[in-house]
Formats: sequence, structure tokens, C-alpha cells
Amino acid sequence: MRRKTSKMAVVAFKVEKELAALLNKLKNKSEFIRRSIVAQLGMACPLCNGRGVVPRGVHDYYAPLLSKMGQAHCDGCGDEMPLPRERGDLSADDRARLEQFFHGGPLLCDGCYDKAPTCNYEGCGWHISPEKVAEHVHQAHHH
Repeated sequence: MRRKTSKMAVVAFKVEKELAALLNKLKNKSEFIRRSIVAQLGMACPLCNGRGVVPRGVHDYYAPLLSKMGQAHCDGCGDEMPLPRERGDLSADDRARLEQFFHGGPLLCDGCYDKAPTCNYEGCGWHISPEKVAEHVHQAHHH
């Protein structure tokens, strides 16, 4: 009688004692490790830069769209500018200017940000183009 060959192989790796203790408490340690590895080897989510995993089809559909959408127009002058994907991609000089965009505020280029007055309503602090102050106050400060 012919023996069935197994497609399984044993893989070993070292972990900290605390992690080993945690893994040993699991009902099926091998299944958990297999699923974790598969999840990490899936396609990195193009929107969150790999903090999540998506199926290949979703990745392949959205990745080109996100790269095309990597530019935005300044809400002040209309000039096109690159959009950072993460706060970690920001220089110290750009951080304050772009933080307001990440929190739902207007996207302003360096020049427009420096010229725009600061909203003092309830300590807001966002730089708003003068022609958009009324709209900002209505949208952001009327709960």
C-alpha cells in the first residue's frame, strides 16, 4: 500500500518567553500561527499603508486609484500639491499645516497657510482663507 505524502512541514522560530506562554494558552496554536502568517502575507492595504490586509483583488483595484489621487488642490490658491499618506511622512515644518487637513480642515499650501488668519473660535487654531471664514465657522462650530 502506498503511503500518502503529507503537504505539511514543521517550521520553528524563537519568541520571547511571554509570547510563548500566550501562544501555549491557545486552543490551537498551529492554526493561529498559520492564520497570522497568511494575514501578514496577504496584500497590504493601499489606503492604510499595510496596517491592514485586504484580498488581492481589492488591493489591485484601489492601489492605482490611490496613486492617481495622491495630488490635491490648495483650498486657498488652487495650486496642485502632493498629499501625504501618513503623518509620519511629514517634515516638522509641514506638520501643523497638514494636521488640520488630516483632522478635516482645509488643505493649504505653505504660502496660503502663512497668509491665512487663524480661527480663534473656541480655540480652533485652524488657518482659514479669509473668503472661507464664514463657511468654516458655520460647518465646524455650529454643532
